[in-house]
Amino acid sequence: MEYLGSCLCRTVQFRVVGNFEDFYLCHCGYCRKDTGSAHAANLFSTTAKLEWIKGEEEVKTFHLANTDHVKAFCTTCGSALPNLQMEGKLLVVPAGSLDTKLDKIPDGHIFISKKANWDESLHTFKKFERFPTDN
Repeated sequence: MEYLGSCLCRTVQFRVVGNFEDFYLCHCGYCRKDTGSAHAANLFSTTAKLEWIKGEEEVKTFHLANTDHVKAFCTTCGSALPNLQMEGKLLVVPAGSLDTKLDKIPDGHIFISKKANWDESLHTFKKFERFPTDN
């Protein structure tokens, strides 16, 4: 399988060749800080290969001291990008960074005991096609 992806400003573009073994929604405090949201949505592979098509020099990787937590991002727009962890043995790809349709669905939620206190029954809230207005 081949997947194409990019950052929000498209300064960085990449290709992943191979399959993702796992897809998890992570609720740990680090991932919530990384995304500013309820959870991160990350794909994991021990066999897929990452190729930077454009803008590799704009990718910064942040490794949180004294942890295994790593985040790569575009230095122009801040979008989360793929990174290699575990001495290059594990490819982690933020699902939202992919431009190619992803047929894999999440395998589950992880670090659920760390989830935000406001992250309950989110599926029951009102849904809007676009930003709601008073009109």
